Amino acid sequence: MTRIENQYITVAGGARSGVAVAELLHRKGAYVLVSDAGSLTPEFRKRLEVADIRFEEGGHSDAAMKGDFLVVSPGVPDEASIIREYRSQGKQIVSEIEVASWYSQSRIIAVTGSNGKTTVVNWLADVWKRAGRPYLLAGNIGTAFSEVVEETSSEKDVILEVSSFQLDHIDRFRARVAVLLNITPDHLNRYQNQFENYIASKMKLPGHQTAEDTLIYGYDDPVVREQTEKLERSSSHPVLLPFSSELDVPGACLQEGVIRLRTDVYNEEVLPMKQIALPGQHNLRNGLAVALTARVCEIDSEPIRESLTGFEGVPHRLQKVRKVDGVVWYNDSKATNVNAVWYALTSFDKPVVLIMGGRDKGNDYSELSPEIRKKVKAIVAIGEGRNAIKTQLDGVAPVIRFADSMHEAVEKCYRIAEQGDVVLLSPACASFDMFDSYEDRGHRFIQSVLAL
Repeated sequence: MTRIENQYITVAGGARSGVAVAELLHRKGAYVLVSDAGSLTPEFRKRLEVADIRFEEGGHSDAAMKGDFLVVSPGVPDEASIIREYRSQGKQIVSEIEVASWYSQSRIIAVTGSNGKTTVVNWLADVWKRAGRPYLLAGNIGTAFSEVVEETSSEKDVILEVSSFQLDHIDRFRARVAVLLNITPDHLNRYQNQFENYIASKMKLPGHQTAEDTLIYGYDDPVVREQTEKLERSSSHPVLLPFSSELDVPGACLQEGVIRLRTDVYNEEVLPMKQIALPGQHNLRNGLAVALTARVCEIDSEPIRESLTGFEGVPHRLQKVRKVDGVVWYNDSKATNVNAVWYALTSFDKPVVLIMGGRDKGNDYSELSPEIRKKVKAIVAIGEGRNAIKTQLDGVAPVIRFADSMHEAVEKCYRIAEQGDVVLLSPACASFDMFDSYEDRGHRFIQSVLAL
């Protein structure tokens, strides 16, 4: 482990992850400086003051450049001046989950993918809860690993949602069970607009595993399948277990409409796929990943079945809000990339009025054209990305309207939608042009719908 006591450590970024890892390092005896190019919220400023941890805002001082090593929050891009400076000095740069993992006493179950990872980690937590198995849920989901790592033990599993940003600077972070759901273009503005760079970031998760570990992966995703085949040809790789809703594969698959799990230890039917609680083909795949992961972690079939049939999903992910005048309204604010919107549209067989837009991340909205032609009767576009949506989908969607606020978008959808339609907020974009977060965006949508 990297020596911490009496080391001078700079943490770049003063949001949730940065403050949590600063507090952890401080407790372990380091001298910590939190440096943020922007401003800290009152909550995080207060936490640092209470812990007597130094911090600076509005840029990175010379003092911030002199740490023994740099810990990077997920929100800090690689082109940031502080990262470039530490790289030029040849000093170590690590992520928050890397530091937290140095102190973990638990088996780590880490889930990544462009879409579905929040649903899957919450679903896994639901299985663990039904099975009476102790666990901690953390990572990209909103609770930093550093906040809970001192609660870990050999009797307790850690279920982590892990983003590409968190994987960018791992060094020895190792998941005993890794779940790789899918890899589709996302956040390319953070990866020099090169899909290959984004893929490489995701593949760091299985790349740090050993032959004693297990990788559960989405066989139906061509990029994941190609990358896993490369991994299999390497001299050392984890146990590879695929899941597929389309083909009969070892691991987890469908046989005559029934979910079957097959490993070196298990060969058993779980339940008919039609009994899975969450709608859509993507959630069928998510359910396969959950069932296989739980079985690999020695959880019995009964709590797995209970969870597959009883789990109600997570807020802001195809969340049913209400039915008004025969129109059903769904909040899918967490759909921050094009592929997530595609999954959402495939979940419905009714006409859809679609709210899209926000901070564009280099999206190719034309990938949605087949589903939009089949199902979408109108798009209401919001935010910075609305002109790109209009340009790329003009003539694909019968109607495209602009709105300047979520309330206005909901009002326009209400006027367009007819009995039997679905109104779907599924933005394909980041939220930060108009909202504090995708949660804030979803809450504003819900408030506007409830006010109808």
